[in-house]
Amino acid sequence: MNQKLKPMIYVACLAAYNAGTLHGQWIHAAQDADSLHKEVQELLKQSPESIAQEWAIHDYEGFGEIRIDEYEPLSEVSRLALLVDEYGEPFAAYAAHVGNDSATEESFLDAYRGRWDSELAYAQDLFDELHAHELPEHLRFYIDYEAFSRDIFLDGHSSVRSSDFGVYVFIDA
Repeated sequence: MNQKLKPMIYVACLAAYNAGTLHGQWIHAAQDADSLHKEVQELLKQSPESIAQEWAIHDYEGFGEIRIDEYEPLSEVSRLALLVDEYGEPFAAYAAHVGNDSATEESFLDAYRGRWDSELAYAQDLFDELHAHELPEHLRFYIDYEAFSRDIFLDGHSSVRSSDFGVYVFIDA
């Protein structure tokens, strides 16, 4: 079963880092950007260096396949973390697939079709949903689901492997 992702970032004080001291902390990232900023400012106030103004993200976890840059704006970290917190691994897989900038809540909800054991399982379900009522029972054995699956994933559908099993399926924009 898919475990809930808990997005966190490790923020380090660069003044301390440059002076040869490690000073940083893990921060829960699934909060608004202002709250993240306040936590970073509090971290800098507690720095062993007297002039501590700059920081960097030295590590992160709980974002699935999403990549977070060392100098990622806190507004972007917050946006992604809140969406991962809300939608879990499917959103993280989508964002990694389309890119962080393109991964919005609206685009994800429009594109996401669900998780299936395989692309073939998705194609069978989709074909049956769209066409099963049109086909007489004796003709259903002649449907080439593998060809249908190959065609839809070449034109308009995409999949991302799930960490647990199967694939997440998206309709390309």
